[in-house]
Amino acid sequence: MEATELVSPVRLWTAQEVLARPGPVPAAAGVYGWHFARSPHPDLHAGRLLYVGIAPRYMANRTSTQNLRKRVRYHYRGNAAGSTLRLTLGCLLGLELRRVGSGRRMTFGKTGEATLSQWMADNARVCWIERSEPWELESRLIADLDLPLNLDQNRHNAFHDRLKEIRARAREQARELPVENQVVRA
Repeated sequence: MEATELVSPVRLWTAQEVLARPGPVPAAAGVYGWHFARSPHPDLHAGRLLYVGIAPRYMANRTSTQNLRKRVRYHYRGNAAGSTLRLTLGCLLGLELRRVGSGRRMTFGKTGEATLSQWMADNARVCWIERSEPWELESRLIADLDLPLNLDQNRHNAFHDRLKEIRARAREQARELPVENQVVRA
C-alpha cells in the first residue's frame, strides 16, 4: 500500500542530509511525510508520521514550479509565511509569531525561525514517494490516517480543533504586536 512507504518508511532523512548538495530529494512531483523524534506537543506521540504534504499542489489554471526537493528543503530552512508545517510547529512549540515586512506576512522573526530550524534539524525526519498527481494520494492519506498536524481536509481528526485554535491564538497575538522590520528569508 502507498501509505506504508510514508507510515513505516525504510529510511527517514535528516535536515543535514536533505540540505546537502546535491542531496537525496528528487526534483519530482510527490508526497512527503514528516516524523518527529521529539513531539512538538505533549498530546502527540513522537516517532510516527504526523504530517503529509505535496509538491506541487493542484493548480487548475496554471503550472506550479514546486517539486519535492524545493518543498522539503523549504520546510527545513524557510519561514512560517511559506510553510504551514513551520507555522504549525512554531505555534505548538510556543514561539512568538510576528507580523513582518508590510505587516501582512507572519513569521517567527529571525530568532524564532532560527530556533525552529534548529528544532527541526534535531527532531524532524522526512520521507517521500514520487507521484505525478500527488493531491489524489494526499486526500486519501488524510482521510485514512491519523495525521494531527494536517488541517486541510482533516476536520475529522481529534487534534484538528485544538491545532486550529492554537494557530488562531498565535495570529491574534501577532496582530497585537508591532510589525517587525526584519524580513525573514523567504
